[in-house]
Amino acid sequence: MSAGESATSRLDRLLTMVPWLLNRQGVDIAEAAAAFGVTPAQVEADLALLFLCGTPGGMPDDLIEAEWEGGKVFLGNAETISRPLRLGVDEALTLLIGLRTLEAVPGLGDRAVIDRTRAKLEEATGSRAAQVAGRASSRIQVDLTEGAQTGEQGRWLAALRSALRDHRRVHLRYLVPARDETTERDVDPMRLTSLDGRWYLEGWCHRSEDVRLFRLDRIEQVAVLAGDGTPPATARPRDLDAGIFQPREDDLTVVLELDQAASWVADYYPCQRVERTSGDDLLITLRTADLGWLSRLLWRLGEHARAVHPPELVAEVAAGAEHALANYVHDEGD
Repeated sequence: MSAGESATSRLDRLLTMVPWLLNRQGVDIAEAAAAFGVTPAQVEADLALLFLCGTPGGMPDDLIEAEWEGGKVFLGNAETISRPLRLGVDEALTLLIGLRTLEAVPGLGDRAVIDRTRAKLEEATGSRAAQVAGRASSRIQVDLTEGAQTGEQGRWLAALRSALRDHRRVHLRYLVPARDETTERDVDPMRLTSLDGRWYLEGWCHRSEDVRLFRLDRIEQVAVLAGDGTPPATARPRDLDAGIFQPREDDLTVVLELDQAASWVADYYPCQRVERTSGDDLLITLRTADLGWLSRLLWRLGEHARAVHPPELVAEVAAGAEHALANYVHDEGD
């Protein structure tokens, strides 16, 4: 996969490439690369990946056969995805509801793309099935603002939608849990998006001079400013296919043990893994570049949480607890 390409884009190309190659056996790799707008090296990488794909089972007869020695491409054992896609009513209904959900996302951009996708979906479904699914989906209402309609989040959502529509800059008072501090920052909104049941604002942050994501439930105050809120031309939305939290390679891996009273930590902070150990206890794994905020969090949680890894975090938490206990005993003695 080329640098900067999302997994979704590559999957889309692979699904298109298979029937294209099956109908052009022996095509030159350079011609295939030109047809899909990639380099010959990328085509070879895609073919190497296709060689590992197929129907469930994983046996040699289940996998796609791909050969490209001598610069000519031959594909076999892939007939199951060479025919035009035909969806059932349930599948079509699911996708139509998904499109309606996208239509409800504020700041999405060009909605003509959704209309074209709906037309392709109807073509892939067949006229009768599409009509049935269409009638069923018309009776389903999608409301992405549920849970954020009332209270502060509802006000933030309304204000940010207004700022997006009018291209206005916003001032945020925002809680940064990693440092346990509230920050003030001006942001040029780029989009509002909902992922995993939470709302996020993505925008150009003038404090960080970079694109940042802000969780609405961590915003303490929003003010729509009079200044122009058009992001810089260099600002690009993040690819969220891999999820909201994307740790850096040099981030530390941390393992914590939580009892029921501290289980909210697993919901509030982005975790790579959450395991239930015994009863209501949890073992969570997360990534961070700074252990300081985790030490402070564990001291506040007291007996309800325990550091398991890395050793330096375990030692720092233990030393801080001993220091606090020594001060407490000293005060009691006075």
